Amino acid sequence: MLARYLMIFAVLVLVSACSTSNEDATLDSQSGMNGAEAGGPLSDIYDTNTLDGDMGGPTPGSQQDLVVNVGDRVFFDTDSYDVNPEARMTLEKQANWLAQYPALNITIEGHADERGTREYNLALGERRANSVKNYLVALGVDPRRVDTVTYGKERPAVPGNGPEAWSQNRRGVAKVN
Repeated sequence: MLARYLMIFAVLVLVSACSTSNEDATLDSQSGMNGAEAGGPLSDIYDTNTLDGDMGGPTPGSQQDLVVNVGDRVFFDTDSYDVNPEARMTLEKQANWLAQYPALNITIEGHADERGTREYNLALGERRANSVKNYLVALGVDPRRVDTVTYGKERPAVPGNGPEAWSQNRRGVAKVN
């Protein structure tokens, strides 16, 4: 019976610890800023200069608007730069979003996972970025609005080696200029 109570207590402690660790949803007690404003894990996505203070959401046409409401990245299979069906759905949303903001330009970043040589991954990242650009252009986006850059394996989104990290690092990312 005592073991049962201890197990229930342990579960409650774990649940309460998990529910209070969301750094981005809480205010920093000394600065009064949330985790994104204080340089927390979402600070690279949420630039506080583009947050709408009245609504608490991203400013229309900003990088954050793209991330939150459309999706800024698509993923690729190993050694592939083919745009898969899931990526097509995201790119269709991106093309529609870009149509709403005709003055915006974007840069497509091509990335690869850590496997392979630096040269191979730079070339693969370039092919991925160009595939994304070509798909957006085929959907009606003016090619002059879309630049490309390759980072190969130099800027992983997820550090580590293994299938889960690799799948997140094989990507094309749209950045608002």
